[in-house]
Amino acid sequence: MLQAFGAAIERPDLIEVEVIDIVENQDLAERYGAFSVPQTVFDDQLTTLGLEPEEAFVEELVSLTEVREAAPGPEPGATLECDLAILGGGPAGLTTAIYAARSGLTTVVVDKGNLGGQVAVTPVVENYPGFSRVAGKALVDMMVNQAMSYVHIFQNEPLQHIARLPDGRFEVATSRRKYYARGLVLATGASYRRLSVPGEQRFYGHGVSYCATCDGYIFRGKKVIMVGGGNSAVTEALYLDSLGAKVTLVHRRGRLRAEKRLQEGLEARKIPVLWNCELRAVLGEERVEAAQIEDTKEKRTWRESVDGVFISIGYVPANEPAKMLGARLDQDGYIVVDDEQRTSLPLVYAAGDVTGGIKQITTAVGQGAVAALSAFHDLERFMRPATSTPS
Repeated sequence: MLQAFGAAIERPDLIEVEVIDIVENQDLAERYGAFSVPQTVFDDQLTTLGLEPEEAFVEELVSLTEVREAAPGPEPGATLECDLAILGGGPAGLTTAIYAARSGLTTVVVDKGNLGGQVAVTPVVENYPGFSRVAGKALVDMMVNQAMSYVHIFQNEPLQHIARLPDGRFEVATSRRKYYARGLVLATGASYRRLSVPGEQRFYGHGVSYCATCDGYIFRGKKVIMVGGGNSAVTEALYLDSLGAKVTLVHRRGRLRAEKRLQEGLEARKIPVLWNCELRAVLGEERVEAAQIEDTKEKRTWRESVDGVFISIGYVPANEPAKMLGARLDQDGYIVVDDEQRTSLPLVYAAGDVTGGIKQITTAVGQGAVAALSAFHDLERFMRPATSTPS
């Protein structure tokens, strides 16, 4: 949104910007099939779902077509030397950067997209100490501003290659430049797990959502299903119910994995549960109109008319860098770490959602601090300090 405003201020003769609240303007939401935010529309054509890098937005503004990757950077082949390279600009990575820099390590943060991770698209955070209620983007901005006072942050740089060199340093190659670091922290996070059923991708942003707190408000008074059976799914089902949506939980087993207190909440709210059922397809024309559901126990399938499909079945760790390096992963693909956030590889650390466990901002922040201090002690013990500073 700020990118659009900036473009309109810079060239008011060419660019006109309108920001639409889809809750207050449901006729326009229906017109554009906008049931998820944010969405970018140029000349009545949808180009992007979700946040996007500034360069991609500018290129789309010029070409009026969707840009899949950011334009190449202005310094191809440039290299930077540092003590510690951090991959990931979410709460874990930013906290690691602050603690590492304050310990005296020259540090850089590299992120493939926008900073903040999932927190940046969380409308309201109510369980972060010190803030009874704060917008996720505002919390991220405060973290970023603090980190920038200590370290260099490079965003919109997709990783291309990462390896340990014969001299012990790590070479990190992105779409723009190469980084050479003595130590490495993987704080690459995790993304929502998809079901990969017909219609799921097609209707994403048009009735299919993975975030009730982001998109639920538009479904007040409408019929939706929530797919899943863990804490997140039940929490979001309760949230949708509190908004006034007519929600039904769809779970593939005969019992829930969610905490007892959450299950009691379902019962108290009288939220129906379809046991031993799986979503087989999302149906509709321009937007979601129905869900095809199978009762796996009774071996029957039917079409359920719904306005929205919410999916909360876990996360997929962004473990590509760990795989490139050969770090140990658990059976679910999360990076295995010890109590001090060390991975199976010397001078490689991991923090945040990519390590599994409890996926909370406070957990990520705590792990980031531990990873930074572990890296400091190990680098001071085993290697001489780097002399060059990123510029």
